[in-house]
Amino acid sequence: MNEQHTLHDGVVTVTRDVDAPAQAVWDVLADGWDYATWVVGASRVRDVDRTWPAPGARIHHSFGLWPLLISDTTHVTASTEPTTLTLVARGWPAGEAEVAITVTARGDQSSTVAIAEDAIKGPGTMVPKPLRQLAIGPRNVEALRRLAYLAEGRHRERVTS
Repeated sequence: MNEQHTLHDGVVTVTRDVDAPAQAVWDVLADGWDYATWVVGASRVRDVDRTWPAPGARIHHSFGLWPLLISDTTHVTASTEPTTLTLVARGWPAGEAEVAITVTARGDQSSTVAIAEDAIKGPGTMVPKPLRQLAIGPRNVEALRRLAYLAEGRHRERVTS
């Protein structure tokens, strides 16, 4: 898969080509119960608002390793099916991060997904942006890899069924 990294205002945007249509990627994003499957660091999902992924909807998740799990939430600030999802991911005591995901169709059977993330509140903002981006970038490479596998696998299942 083709992965790219670009820098805008000091924030790394990770991009990955996906062998599935934009709608297949969106379907994974729109299923809040899948959140812990593709988001690196999320351990489990405890609840998902029925309106997910509408603006204001929340996923109640935990992160970390058992038995040291911390429970918090992620909420949607903007959502346009099947192209954009903007989230505020809470992970206190580290703080909060804004996560912007865009899905771009590349024909009928493939798409490109991009993710950009940065700390917006809490102790994470005290880490200089270049240093925190060194940690966020590789994490998002893996998150997009997982997201792509889910979307591609489900798309293949639908096509062969």
